[in-house]
Amino acid sequence: MPVQLNKRLLTVEEYHKMGEAGILQEKGIELIKGEIIAMSPIGSKHASCVNLLNEILFEQLGRKVIISIQNPVQLNDSSEPEPDIALLKRTESRYFNQLPKADDVLLVIEVADSSVTYDREVKLPLYAESGIPEFWLINLEENEIEVYWQPAGDAYKFRELLRPGDVLQGRNMEVRIAAKDILG
Repeated sequence: MPVQLNKRLLTVEEYHKMGEAGILQEKGIELIKGEIIAMSPIGSKHASCVNLLNEILFEQLGRKVIISIQNPVQLNDSSEPEPDIALLKRTESRYFNQLPKADDVLLVIEVADSSVTYDREVKLPLYAESGIPEFWLINLEENEIEVYWQPAGDAYKFRELLRPGDVLQGRNMEVRIAAKDILG
């Protein structure tokens, strides 16, 4: 008979208090469903892809949105992931007094070389549940881009799989990117 362990899950507020008290490391962790999760180390391909996407998105969208790179987004009281890129609604304060919430997010992008399964099985349902309208998973291992849109419960109604010969078209904003420009 398996042993049932009692877990003490954290709220976002408790997580922040732990950070302020110096209990938590500053980088490499995120709060997912009340648990502190160690993030995968960022390798050169991953970092390069994030930098490239940042450059392309800024060229196409300019100051229409805030491009947030590897910063937290509070999805609910128990989850505060740090997506590789989040396109946020533009505000004058630039979220100075509070972190962006799910309603502030237009698009989340996760770049994955070793975390594809985690991003697909844990983060995708979390983003969908939170009502994030569009999610891109850049799969560096398979050289593919998965595009998800129209959240419904813990999934998205639509999914498109793109390869280097395809064009990535934003569903909620005017973005067109040749997939080969991202994937190589």
